[in-house]
Amino acid sequence: MTETAHSTRSAGVGASARRPDATLKVTGEFAYASDLWLDGMVWGVTLRSPHPSAWIRSIDVGPALRMPGVLAVLTHEDVPGEKFYGLDHKDQPVLAIDQVRHQGEPVALVAADHPETARRAAAAIVVGYEPRPAVTDPRESREFVRRQPVRKGDTFEAEVVVTGEYEVGMQDQAFLGPESGLAVPAEDGGVDLFIATQWLHVDRDQLAPCLGLPPEKVRLTLSGVGGAFGAREDLSMQVHACMLALRLNRPVKIVYGREESFFGHVHRHPARMRYEHGATRDGRLVYVKADILLDGGAYCSSSPAVVGNAASLGAGPYEVPNVWIDAVGVYTNNPPCGAMRGFGAVQACYAYESQMDRLAEACGLSPVEIRVRNAVSQGSALATGQVIDSPAPLADMLRDLEAMPLPGPRTEADLRALPGGVSQTTHGESVRRGVGYGVGLKNICFSEGFDDYSTARVRAELVGDEPHVTVHTAAAEMGQGLITVQGQIARTELGIEDVTVATADTSVGSAGSSSASRQSYVTGGAVKAACEAVRERFKGLPPREALARFGPIEETREYRHRPTYPMDPVSGQGDSHTQLALCVHRAVVDVDTELGLVKVVELAAVQDVGRILNPQALEGQIHGGSAQGLGLALMEEIQVRDGRVLNPSFTDYLIPTMLDMPPMQLKILENPDPFAPYGLRGAGEPPTLSSTPAVAAAVRAATGLRLTRVPIRPEDIALSNHGEVSDGKRS
Repeated sequence: MTETAHSTRSAGVGASARRPDATLKVTGEFAYASDLWLDGMVWGVTLRSPHPSAWIRSIDVGPALRMPGVLAVLTHEDVPGEKFYGLDHKDQPVLAIDQVRHQGEPVALVAADHPETARRAAAAIVVGYEPRPAVTDPRESREFVRRQPVRKGDTFEAEVVVTGEYEVGMQDQAFLGPESGLAVPAEDGGVDLFIATQWLHVDRDQLAPCLGLPPEKVRLTLSGVGGAFGAREDLSMQVHACMLALRLNRPVKIVYGREESFFGHVHRHPARMRYEHGATRDGRLVYVKADILLDGGAYCSSSPAVVGNAASLGAGPYEVPNVWIDAVGVYTNNPPCGAMRGFGAVQACYAYESQMDRLAEACGLSPVEIRVRNAVSQGSALATGQVIDSPAPLADMLRDLEAMPLPGPRTEADLRALPGGVSQTTHGESVRRGVGYGVGLKNICFSEGFDDYSTARVRAELVGDEPHVTVHTAAAEMGQGLITVQGQIARTELGIEDVTVATADTSVGSAGSSSASRQSYVTGGAVKAACEAVRERFKGLPPREALARFGPIEETREYRHRPTYPMDPVSGQGDSHTQLALCVHRAVVDVDTELGLVKVVELAAVQDVGRILNPQALEGQIHGGSAQGLGLALMEEIQVRDGRVLNPSFTDYLIPTMLDMPPMQLKILENPDPFAPYGLRGAGEPPTLSSTPAVAAAVRAATGLRLTRVPIRPEDIALSNHGEVSDGKRS
């Protein structure tokens, strides 16, 4: 086991407090879940289906069991409790029973005394598959996860009309730390699981029924998480490790390799979208129509909420009196899709922002002006009828962005600065520069009536003669800096510098998921409330004096944001979100139109965060979100053909590197939200939305091509310029 509690002596809210895990991560000493070790532990491996759709006619585990060093082989018959689990709907089998619905579906488990032995044994299992036709085109699916319409107004005619069809490919979260964990059987017949996850309590609540155990006998402790971005909301190896540990009464460790990781977690939903925008000749929106089709893959995961977000935010942050949106999520035999940073809003944002550029051209306006004329502000109503009741200075943000200085002209002598210049593939003969803009609107926290809360326990005591505070929550630190923020809040509220943030586990009440840009809001709110309760018991005395007189003081508090409500199933109307956040991006790109290579020269962003809790961490969030948006625009896509993944590696699945990321200009606004703790506004996801359409728009501006699909690949540009591909679209 590793000790992961964090003690900090640093500044409070509003300062760039140093991350307590920073030095360990930089030096390579930080213990991730894949580093877990316990004497006597054995290794687990999962056998996965090679087929996207097939009946299972037989499973022969004999060859595996006969191999030296193999300790157990389990199939669905060995599941001790319920055989299905799921975030939103229990439709996913612990191990495949009579069929497989996607490539990589778990079929059997092996435990052995060495990981290589376990892998060889898994390969020795003989499964009798009967492949069957797979549904891989979402347009052909007849199984719906959710259909959500949005209806507002009744006027769908206008002086200027633009239409477009857009596609977004399947993006992977591409976290660097693979799925990993260690399950340890306990003396009470339960199990202790040390795990890299985003949502400890929901993991437990899915695990316990499958293991045939009461929840209190399934105890989870957060181990070092090497990134997540949504992919760790769903179960992966958790139930498999626990099954093996309980069967063998020995600790079992499972660590996925990179290829298995691509099969072991959900991805961003691919989308096909058709939009129609109508406006007056001077560019005022009259109506928006949209059909949004999201491929949820084989299982439900969080697709219903993704569909809800795409529908409710599908017209963007613009005042539009008439809306007709249909958002649909369907099942296919493609890899399962679920949560990824931006969660449904990313796909819609790419389409509606592409439309705004087309509308600007049709009306003879600049990309900034068309957005300013239609920008929401405080008091505006969204497509769902929800009124924005906190600051939303979008027009000012766009003007601020436009006023930022543009980078200077290229220096032809600096070949490395050109697209492909590091490899010296060009001398700049065919390089063109383009500038593009993007605006994103993202809901913060969980929506549509979800009981969204967090719990915090705060204890103040004297350690020697000095006051000390321990903060304990179940909120997952996955690299976003939440531990730092919890310590900052405690120091601010209690005036005590020495703060320890205890390891997150299920011995304290739920904190919900580290997703939806919600943890600073709800866990920050819970820590603040618990600290205020402790401070009250000081009775006005200084902390050292109060603790000397009254002894240790401990308080636990839950914090909930104001209620939200489900979208109406017919009209989509309703106050479905508690908070909304805006980010705007400008991208400057150089494009080699002959080779199809793109160099992002600069990104600039303006984001309103309500209140800055930690300036340096906030800048990191905006940079990171922008990087993932750039990746989706230009390079990141899981290639799926006939239900099979073609590029499950970081060799073939490309993510931005240091050489791909440009310098960034940032302007961060603080317009407090009166309903949120400290007035803060969740900040992690919004930059992921607006960066993608900004980069795509800049490439269009440089090439003159329509380019209606992301990621934009070299062949979309180069072949289109040679007349070989129409519209920059791929089949």
